Amino acid sequence: MHYSSILPDVIKVADEASERVLHIYQSDFKVQYKEDHSPITAADMASHEIIVKGLCSISRDIPVLSEEGEQVPWEERKQWRRFWLIDPIDGTKDFTQRTGEFTVNIALIENGEPVMGVVTAPALKEAFWGLKGEGAYKRDRTGRTHRIHVAEPKDVKRVVASKNHLNDDTRAFIETLGDHETLQAGSSLKFCRIAEGHADIYPRMGLTCEWDTAAAHAVLSAAGGKVQTLHNTPLQYGKEDILNPHFIAAGNWYF
Repeated sequence: MHYSSILPDVIKVADEASERVLHIYQSDFKVQYKEDHSPITAADMASHEIIVKGLCSISRDIPVLSEEGEQVPWEERKQWRRFWLIDPIDGTKDFTQRTGEFTVNIALIENGEPVMGVVTAPALKEAFWGLKGEGAYKRDRTGRTHRIHVAEPKDVKRVVASKNHLNDDTRAFIETLGDHETLQAGSSLKFCRIAEGHADIYPRMGLTCEWDTAAAHAVLSAAGGKVQTLHNTPLQYGKEDILNPHFIAAGNWYF
C-alpha cells in the first residue's frame, strides 16, 4: 500500500470527525466520567464512531485501536504488524474547559513506528499531517496549506509544557536546559508546535497512553524531529502495556 495515496482520505475522515466535535463543543454538552475518573463527552464517542467507520472504508484489513473502543486482548494485538491508533479527542479537559486546545488524532503504526499522522484542532481551525519520508504540513485557519519543519534552536530554548500535567520531575528537567522560556499548549498540539518551528522541546515526565502521542509523533518525525525515551531509544507503539514511558520530543539537535 502506498500511504501517500490514502492520506487525503484520512485527512477527510479527520475533518468529518472534527466538524461533528466542533458542533457538540459549541452546544450545551454534558460531561461524564469513566472508571479512571477521566472525563468523556458525546463528542468523544461521535468522533470515535466517525473515524472507525471512515478508516474501515479506507482499508478493511488494517485493525483499529481507539481510546474509546473496546479493549483488544494482547494475544490479538501482538499479531498486528500494522494498525490504526486513534484518540477521538485528545485533551478532553481542554474540551470541557473550553480552551480550544483539544485535538482529533489518527495515526498509522507499522512495526512499532508511527508512519502517518493526522492531527486536527477543530476549535482553532488548524490541521497537521505527516508521512514518513514525505514531510509534514499544516493547514491554517484560512485554509492555506504549507510545509512545516522543526527550527534550529537559539540560545534560549523554547520549552513547551502541559497546561494540566506539569509536575515536579518535568520542572526539574526543564531547569537543566539552561536559558529557556516556557510555552504552554494543550493536548498533542505540543508536538505540533515543535513540528512547525514555534517551540524547541517537549519533555514529558508523566503518564501518557500510546493514542495520546502517536499521530503528533508522526507529524513531528516527518517535520525533522524525534521522540525518544529517557534511555535514548525511539518511543515505540503496539506494546502490551499501552502506557508510554517518560519521553522527550524535540528537533534532532537535542539527541
